[in-house]
Amino acid sequence: MWQNTDIILSDNSLAVLKRRYLMKDSEGRVIETPREMFVRVAKFIAEADRNYGADEEQINKTALGFFEIMTRLEFLPNSPTLMNAGRPLGQLSACFVLPVGDSMEEIFETNKNAALIHKSGGGTGFSFSNLRPKNSVVASTSGVASGPVSFMKVYNSSTEAVKQGGTRRGANMGILRVDHPDILEFIACKDNTSEITNFNISVAVTDAFMQAVKEKKPYPLYNPHTKRTHVVDGREVHLEAREVFDNIVRHAWATGEPGIIFIDRMNRLNPTAPSEIIESTNHCGEQPLPPYDSCNLGSLNLGLFVREPLPADYALTDSGQGIDWERLGVVIRKAVHFLDNVIDRNKYPIAEIEKQTLKNRRIGLGVMGWADMLVKLGLPYNSEEAFRLAERLMAFIQTEAKNHSSELAKTRGKFPNWEGSIYKEQGIAMRNATVTTIAPTGTISIIAGCSSGIEPCYSIAFERNVMDGTRLMEVNPLFEKAAKDGGFYSEELIGRIARGNSLASFAEIPDPIKAVFLTAADIKPEEHIRMQAEFQKNCDSSVSKTINLPESVTVADIHKAYMLAYDTGCKGVTIYRDNSRPNQVLAAIKAGEIKPAVALEKKEKVEKRPTILTGITEKIRTGYGNLYVTVNVKDGRPFEVFAHIGKSGYSTMADSEAICRLISLALRSHIPVVQVIRQLRGIGGSSPVFAEGGKVSSIPDAIAQVLERHFGAEVSVYRDKSSQPMEICPECGGAMNFDAGCFSCPSCGYSTC
Repeated sequence: MWQNTDIILSDNSLAVLKRRYLMKDSEGRVIETPREMFVRVAKFIAEADRNYGADEEQINKTALGFFEIMTRLEFLPNSPTLMNAGRPLGQLSACFVLPVGDSMEEIFETNKNAALIHKSGGGTGFSFSNLRPKNSVVASTSGVASGPVSFMKVYNSSTEAVKQGGTRRGANMGILRVDHPDILEFIACKDNTSEITNFNISVAVTDAFMQAVKEKKPYPLYNPHTKRTHVVDGREVHLEAREVFDNIVRHAWATGEPGIIFIDRMNRLNPTAPSEIIESTNHCGEQPLPPYDSCNLGSLNLGLFVREPLPADYALTDSGQGIDWERLGVVIRKAVHFLDNVIDRNKYPIAEIEKQTLKNRRIGLGVMGWADMLVKLGLPYNSEEAFRLAERLMAFIQTEAKNHSSELAKTRGKFPNWEGSIYKEQGIAMRNATVTTIAPTGTISIIAGCSSGIEPCYSIAFERNVMDGTRLMEVNPLFEKAAKDGGFYSEELIGRIARGNSLASFAEIPDPIKAVFLTAADIKPEEHIRMQAEFQKNCDSSVSKTINLPESVTVADIHKAYMLAYDTGCKGVTIYRDNSRPNQVLAAIKAGEIKPAVALEKKEKVEKRPTILTGITEKIRTGYGNLYVTVNVKDGRPFEVFAHIGKSGYSTMADSEAICRLISLALRSHIPVVQVIRQLRGIGGSSPVFAEGGKVSSIPDAIAQVLERHFGAEVSVYRDKSSQPMEICPECGGAMNFDAGCFSCPSCGYSTC
């Protein structure tokens, strides 16, 4: 463990902070310690108190309180606040929603604003439901409209070109109402998983549609341009609701998308309804917002609020006895104060967002470390006691947060849109329109060293890929302690655990231990949804959670899960079926099988070349001329690669030969071809061209495209059907987890959210 006075961080936490959060000089050298980062953030955010009459002593006291809850890792704000507070960029919010109007000027103005948000470190959500349907006549040009999906692709391309504050590309949510005429095209728009890659997509389903699904009735489509029922060839268009719902489910089964949001429920429970209409959420789905609104988030680390040791009279049936409610209440109040201050200290990317944000002053206090809390309390994630505790705990957080927001309103004033909110009718003074949100917490949970959001543990042990090529075993610290205390710990056991994602089959692990160390693979779909629903009962905004499903799950199972989410009061649902995305690598292997890259440190022997091999040769155009790529195959898998490029000069030919020799060495050493593709795909060059229906950026990119076309899905040699496949991290090459709507890398902290 790395320690700096009262701040204790894991090696992994420190690596993430150095890579993404700590200040660097002009040459990229880290010039800030974690302690200095927390001081920077605490002092900068506490300065907002000056706006409300606080003197220097009071401001310092506030700053020390903020510093304490952050350095104890009891509370952390969202990443933009940690990165940008007290620094020139100054943008502190994570969540934004922008309107998409039905004119070319409005569409591209929003695209520009989204680029500014992405550049500042935020994510964006859009509803494309106001765009006229594809092939509608545009009177001003006598042309036809291209429809919502085409403009999603435009936004996607723009996102690809803009880095978020120099850390990662932006993330988006694209939403279309289920009654839009282009809904079927939208449902299928991510079937090709290499397109629209910077978007999550969700269908906004209405109560009327869900009722029609249950009754197996048709429902009308509405044209947003004419404001009437959609008409084709003089006839009103209706679709069978059950068929559309089944279509959504089939695509979700195939690719994990689209998700669904229950748009009427979001608006019905919106505190600023009916004065404001919600059309979209932020990029991870947990924050419904009206146009131009934003929200800054922060999360409580629940595992740190368990009494240790547990009281002598502790009982599983009354697990609340094991929680330090008093300390939790103190931290909640400080966190609400912190998040309200962020609104005043924020540097907003555009004026419309600043105006709307100050109007509602939304904050989103959420949780992480829920799985850790349950382990410490001895509660299985899927137990009735855990479900009851989830509701009780979130009710406490909601009540404490609202009470403190109300107290702030008495000294700082109510949020300006209070007159247009439910709180006027209730007679409750509130500083913030919303106070609670449950976000994914992908990277900040790595910093805190805890489980993410309200998710179960994704895995108990995994191998971490360090940048110098070293591979270290990471083990859940709570499991490691339990194993050592129980006398069954061994390096050999941990190695076997790392090859899978469940403890169920390990006879040497006591059943009580296996019962509390459940992973996502052990939880049934209905149990995932039940947990989400329990937290949603007492959450102002929404809950970001992924319903992780085994590869064997059926379309009918997903149909049931989506219906259950609606019936149990969720505001939306996202599912992820194992192995439903391409370019995935193994997280688990069977003993004796060919090993992927994670086993290279064992110096596997390079396979010798037979005298005769057969394969394919493809011509692909590059900026240096036509490249002829030959891939020879052995036992059904690519074994070696040759490339020849004409009239380009000896240096280019030499570079091509070097690349192919290294690829061949990797393939003969049993590195999966999908990993080779990911390393080479997209490498830029000085002479990119458009060929083969897409962009060819360089010679390495061209070779990767040929490999991808012919062998991109070739993972069967390495696949254990019981394993958990994962997306490859583009930064460190490690395997990424999929939690709460986004991929995150436990090795280096990279996140797609």
